Amino acid sequence: MSSSATTALVGGSVYTLDAARPWAQACAIRGDRLIAVGSEAEVREACGPLAEVIDLKGQMVVPGFQDSHVHPPMGGVEMLRCDLTVGRSRRDYLAIVSSYATAHPELEWIQGGGWSMPAFPNGLPSASDLDDVVGARPVYLPNRDHHSAWVSSRALELAGITADTPDPIDGRIERDGSGRPTGALHDGAMTLVERILPALSPQDYIEGILAAQAYLHSLGITAWQDAWVTSTPSQDSFGAYLSLAGDGRLTARVVAAHMWERGRGAEQVEGFLALRSAAAGADRLRASSVKIMQDGVCETFTAAMLTPYLDVHGHATDKCGISFVDPESLKEDVTLLDTEGFQVHVHAIGDRAVREALDAFEAARAANGPSGLRHHMAHLQVVHPDDLGRFARLGVAANFQPLWACADEQMVELTMPFLGPERSALQYPIGSVMSRGGPVAFGSDWPVSSPDPLAQLHVAVNRRAPEGLHYGGDGEPNDVPFLPDERIGLAEGLRAFTLGSAYVNNLDGETGSLEVGKLADLAVIDRNIFELDDRDGGIAGARVTMTMVGGDVVYERAGA
Repeated sequence: MSSSATTALVGGSVYTLDAARPWAQACAIRGDRLIAVGSEAEVREACGPLAEVIDLKGQMVVPGFQDSHVHPPMGGVEMLRCDLTVGRSRRDYLAIVSSYATAHPELEWIQGGGWSMPAFPNGLPSASDLDDVVGARPVYLPNRDHHSAWVSSRALELAGITADTPDPIDGRIERDGSGRPTGALHDGAMTLVERILPALSPQDYIEGILAAQAYLHSLGITAWQDAWVTSTPSQDSFGAYLSLAGDGRLTARVVAAHMWERGRGAEQVEGFLALRSAAAGADRLRASSVKIMQDGVCETFTAAMLTPYLDVHGHATDKCGISFVDPESLKEDVTLLDTEGFQVHVHAIGDRAVREALDAFEAARAANGPSGLRHHMAHLQVVHPDDLGRFARLGVAANFQPLWACADEQMVELTMPFLGPERSALQYPIGSVMSRGGPVAFGSDWPVSSPDPLAQLHVAVNRRAPEGLHYGGDGEPNDVPFLPDERIGLAEGLRAFTLGSAYVNNLDGETGSLEVGKLADLAVIDRNIFELDDRDGGIAGARVTMTMVGGDVVYERAGA
């Protein structure tokens, strides 16, 4: 077999994330691996006479982005259904629903999702609006963060939700002054309708993952951790992943995080062990993580807080949010999963949930010693100052979604007034965790928000929303940096989205940087993002033109 390169990328700049040589001019690939990273002369010398030489024409090469918290089956299926992500206002959403319902008279249920809370008064849509455009058909539409759902009156009726229906322990039914449901369901209350929805078929999941994969590759994403993998007869996204890995259509590298069902306990672990074994021989798929939801979100007052939320007048309420798993049980669950060799991936938004999760990881470490399993916590919207240094001490990765760290309408209108100024100043402390030595990874939580790593890096560096990327309402993005002391450098942000996420995905030995011997997972960006300023649209104004996984081109922008 020839030792010469089969593909070379020359004529641009290569940001390697290799500490010994952070910049290069070119790189060469043989098979699925990098065999040269250096000067153009060095790379051309590594090429054989039949090598394909790609002229970058001044473009920039970076390691493939890795999304450490994303929901591709959910995002892909919603893209193929009633996709509200393209709308911005209540009027937009109703027009989209009406058009979709008219185009699909055969569907028993109207499903999709992607609406934003700021588009509605107090963040709350109504069933009556849906009734006006779909009549008596049932509708179920989760919002962007999937912690609330917009449902029609017929959906409420079919689910048996009335004024007499109690709120579940882990959620809330939105009601009017008389106690009647108004059409918004939060967190655990969503399951009251979800359980009667038509089940997704295996083919639905396969088509959703393929649609999502194509979209994520177009953004330079080569690997991800799916933060909500299911394996029940009615919801089997894991089976779809296994099928795609088996027939070669899974081109991304995927870590599956299986959902820990709150309300159940240790009996779940046997099933997780079987699923991990099932994926053991799969190409590009690992089933090595378990996801625990510890709380909800601030906007619905379900994020678990150390002190009460405020009301509209700034007075303390009796609401401190919900710990979905009892804190003592959480310690036992995390310790058990750590014992069995599973990485634990915790959703924690409120400062109480963050502390409860850190306490659980500390308990596991005390019981088992350092496991090296790279546990991580996602979202981390509000972190008490006393807990900032614990990520480094415990070796727990802080998995931030940086696109949220800006003063958009949802933040200004639906979050900060109810947190108050002191807690509002503790949000998304990316810089603070980094400065204390905590491991940091980045993810998007798509379809909650855009999965575009360049848009997310723009916010991480500037703490301002990119132009055109704000959700709900008709106003313009707030141009004032949000908690600017938490800004990080572009090099730090790129590291979080490449080596940092590769570390969380346990792929950093093979990916995450462009070094000889590593897999040729990379993205080509149309300009050097280190040289951009706001006059160019900032970092978010750049575009990915090509994505490679294992040396194979999985995305190429038309006309690039």
